[in-house]
Amino acid sequence: MTRGRLGVDVRNARIAAVVIGLAVLVLPALGLASEGGEGAGLIEINRSLLIQLVNFLLLLVVLYRFLYRPLVAALEGRSTAIKQQLAEAQAAREEAQRQLAELEERLRSAQADAQATRERVVREAAELRERLAAEARQEAARLVETAQAEIAHATRQARGELRAEIGALAIEVAEHVIRRSLRDEDQQRLVREAVARIGAA
Repeated sequence: MTRGRLGVDVRNARIAAVVIGLAVLVLPALGLASEGGEGAGLIEINRSLLIQLVNFLLLLVVLYRFLYRPLVAALEGRSTAIKQQLAEAQAAREEAQRQLAELEERLRSAQADAQATRERVVREAAELRERLAAEARQEAARLVETAQAEIAHATRQARGELRAEIGALAIEVAEHVIRRSLRDEDQQRLVREAVARIGAA
């Protein structure tokens, strides 16, 4: 109930009280006038009318003091309580709207953070994949180079060993052939020539 509605109710109560009072005062007079003054009316204008008027006024005072004022106070209290409840409801509604807006903002922020995190994770995964691929390529190249170097070293070593074995075999075969084909004079001549060469050197 709003303040305007309460004002209308209080005004209506006042108008009703005045109408009732006027009806009580005017109806006997109308009764007298309709009888044409012949003295046969319901209320005679005499001392009892004054007593009735005083009683009516006392009744109005009592009703005003004990009924009308408490009624108005109760209506005003109710109006105040309703206004307070409306204010609290409005404050609660505004707080709910504020919290809703805050929650929507948090939701938008969380979605933006989630999207940014997702993009960052995808980017980091791509970078990690590229880095691991590059490292794998480098490791493969290093292993190939190491294998090639080991193969080349083993090849050189094998060739050297082969040459040494072939040289030893050739010498052995040559000694064997020479022993069979040289005579003692040829051997002595070769020894002399070798000694002459060593002396000339």
